Amino acid sequence: MAQKALPVLALLTILLSLFSAASSSSPEFHRPQYPKPISDLKDAVVKGLGLHADDFKISGFDLKDALVGHSVAYEFDVEIDSQAIPFKLLEDVNRWEYVDLPMFRMEEDENAVAEKRNGNPLPVLAPFQLAGPMEIWIQDAKDMRLSLPHDVDAGVLKKVILADGAVVTVKGARSVSLRHPIDLPLPLNRTENGFAAGLLSLAEQLRQTSRAEGAPLLSLRIVGPTNLESPTSTTPSSSNKLKLKRLGPGLVELSSPMMFNALSTDDLEEAATTVLTPKHFSTMWPLASLNGSHANLVGFEKLLASVLGAKANEKGSFKLLKADVSAQTYVKIGFGVEKKLKEGDGIVLEGFADWRTKPESVRMHFEVLAKVDGQKVIPERVVQLNPVTIEDTVAHNVLAGNITMSKVPTVYTPSNPFTL
Repeated sequence: MAQKALPVLALLTILLSLFSAASSSSPEFHRPQYPKPISDLKDAVVKGLGLHADDFKISGFDLKDALVGHSVAYEFDVEIDSQAIPFKLLEDVNRWEYVDLPMFRMEEDENAVAEKRNGNPLPVLAPFQLAGPMEIWIQDAKDMRLSLPHDVDAGVLKKVILADGAVVTVKGARSVSLRHPIDLPLPLNRTENGFAAGLLSLAEQLRQTSRAEGAPLLSLRIVGPTNLESPTSTTPSSSNKLKLKRLGPGLVELSSPMMFNALSTDDLEEAATTVLTPKHFSTMWPLASLNGSHANLVGFEKLLASVLGAKANEKGSFKLLKADVSAQTYVKIGFGVEKKLKEGDGIVLEGFADWRTKPESVRMHFEVLAKVDGQKVIPERVVQLNPVTIEDTVAHNVLAGNITMSKVPTVYTPSNPFTL
């Protein structure tokens, strides 16, 4: 009986080994440690740090510690003397939160699949106002709503022209960008008391140029499900209502009898020789809701003046190639790196005596700031949190001066009568 059971046991052993090999190679049993977006982010960070697979070990990238925040990014490309200079500015994130984004989930349930199909919840820009004359191209035309002030069924609108004097409030936009480069005149007037009249003067001159017959209109592109509404007023009046005129399929023109306050020719001539004050104008065209003393506008004018240098006060012009303002989602994740020390790494081990054993590896801690772009996470900045620290232990006899116990004086304590 025992001899007959041996072939059966051998067959069972073979089947079990085959099953274990198949299960270990199956993706169902060999799941990745990170979701694909985070795995791609880790690979990009490792490549950016110049690490090689044979001399480091990375830890962290724990999604439970990932912080999510929303901010506004400004990207500008300026051409000065045939040289393009890019600017990228980012507002500080007001609040970091622990948010469970669908793209961070390893196991997708029905809700996660639906969220991915519909896209991750995307941030939007705060409501702002645009003033004519200009044209607006709507990328998500099917999701655009028009209210004047009541909802108007104008079909699928791909392009909206704002006549001179028309002002609309834009809600729900994810980004606003310039469609065509524009030329801006110089000099850039410098002002006092933090009032950014230099850029305001350039914007007003550009607006006056757009008013000329046959002049090209300023063209902007808006991305995201957008609502275009008439500006609200504390005193309801029929003059605040916009008038709609159909010019073609997907094309309308909005006009208003209420003219937007503008500078006259005399004011422009005075602005070229005097310091502009809020009595001349206080908003920057075409952004009717942007105050001239806004900190971002003042800061950008100072940055532009520093880049222009002496040309800021000379007659001429420069070109604005790109202007993009977008609401972004950012992720902040910490991780650690244990790296083997090699010659030429640039790490100086100061304070080590010659007789001490040198460490073979160091531990470093980093924090990566990444931007969420659809189903991708793109690293923006990697910062080392702490300097290189080296763990060290010292024997007690070394701390005591490296003396032997035979040289320690004997101390006799007073006798205690209660001691046995």
